[in-house]
Amino acid sequence: MLRRRAFPIAFSAAVVAGWICLTTTPIVAQDDARAFRIADGGFSLEAPAGWKRVQPKSGIVETEFAIPSAGDAPAGRMTVMGAGGSVQANVDRWYGQFTQPDGAATKDKAVSKTLKIADCTVTMVDVSGTYKDSPAGPFAGGKTIDRPGYRMLAAIVETPASGSYFLKFYGPAATVATYADGFRGMVEGLVPAGK
Repeated sequence: MLRRRAFPIAFSAAVVAGWICLTTTPIVAQDDARAFRIADGGFSLEAPAGWKRVQPKSGIVETEFAIPSAGDAPAGRMTVMGAGGSVQANVDRWYGQFTQPDGAATKDKAVSKTLKIADCTVTMVDVSGTYKDSPAGPFAGGKTIDRPGYRMLAAIVETPASGSYFLKFYGPAATVATYADGFRGMVEGLVPAGK
């Protein structure tokens, strides 16, 4: 008789403990998922609230976030990756991914600036137009899809010892506009890990 009573009590305790874990763990995991590191873990950043960390669609992407749509589809996307090449060559490549409805040169309509953050040189780029999307990745070749009315905010973070890291946030212009301040705040919040 004691064994029968002990089992339900133990079972109930296990169910309650499991329920507590299930109801609290996702909140902590969701908060933790917003924080990420670059440069072999040397620098920390935190994505804006509401951004969802997802499995990268490409093997060269280290970290990826899906950004909620601002009423236009599809959602925005932010990728983080280490890469080589000069800053200007990469900025020019990004300009080349956009065309302008009036035929003007994209670089003439883009805005860029350079900041010093946490001993890193950071080049920020803001570019809009028709985006030549490469679903398989920028270096995979293959067919591109024209996406009119798109915008990209990007940052190249040149770290002192671990090379350059690219943070690229793009999507429909309204979505990017909604989260532009959040992206800039994330980049400007770059800190050495552990601080």
